[in-house]
Amino acid sequence: MSSAAGPPRPAATAGPVERPAGPPTPRFATRAAAAAAQSAAAATRGGEEQAPHFTAPAAPASPGLALVREPSPRLAEGIVTHLARTSVDVDRARRQHAGYRAALAAAGWSMVEVEPAADAPDGVFVEDTLVVCGGLAVVTRPGAPQRRAETAGAERAAREAGLDVVRIEAPATLDGGDVLQVGELVYVGLGGRTDEAGVDQLRTHLEPRGRTVAPVRIKGVLHLKSAVTALPDGTLLALPEHLDLAALPPVLPVEEESGSHVVALDADRVLIAASAPRTAELIRELGFVPMVVDIGEYEKLEGCVTCLSVLVPRLP
Repeated sequence: MSSAAGPPRPAATAGPVERPAGPPTPRFATRAAAAAAQSAAAATRGGEEQAPHFTAPAAPASPGLALVREPSPRLAEGIVTHLARTSVDVDRARRQHAGYRAALAAAGWSMVEVEPAADAPDGVFVEDTLVVCGGLAVVTRPGAPQRRAETAGAERAAREAGLDVVRIEAPATLDGGDVLQVGELVYVGLGGRTDEAGVDQLRTHLEPRGRTVAPVRIKGVLHLKSAVTALPDGTLLALPEHLDLAALPPVLPVEEESGSHVVALDADRVLIAASAPRTAELIRELGFVPMVVDIGEYEKLEGCVTCLSVLVPRLP
């Protein structure tokens, strides 16, 4: 994902989590957030899912733009690397995408449609095409050659959004899913789709903006954000077995694979997949509001909640 979280929470550790006695008291239990969470849960009850009906909170201004791209009719042909291929229901995937967009809109994000890419099965995973840092968009060069045509439409959307644009140049490769921004730190996954030359070029673009770029070796997962993402306060939710922990601050291990995939929508709300109910409860105990969405068809293609959008926060 391309939006930055805050500085890491010092109390997070790689060991067992000690929870306070008694029921947790969320810091952010607003009526609007509770309604949103209830709507998301209701959307998956009773068999066939429906697009969640989130209640948008009253806010003085949108937190920014959310770049999204509609799923291709060829979605079921998307690349699978670490999973066995299973059947993908494209119609259901479209409904799930609508629910995902509803969750972003409920948190105040304004949708920007990246032009469709009907012949790009993986085009809906728009995160891999752009890294946004402040007012700069870095157009990536995906590690999978068949995905490189996806970047042209994303670049046009970035320019229309008023962002300055630079590119990762050949032969380097960089996927946006490998880039995790936490405050002024930018962690970049190595070992999958991104190479060292891609990390070096990203560093050249971001260091003048006050960012520190740090590579992190990964194994057994597609991208860095397949194994670690950040809560709004910078706490890292992670699958430690897939990461070089020496390259990261202390992490908070999670039990569910999809529990390591979250999107910080604002200081309060966290987007998470319906396939990680225990992690959603942990997030609630930590004082945040989980906004749960069903993205099961995308998970069959190694997709997660970070992959389906590029958030462009409003500049101060």
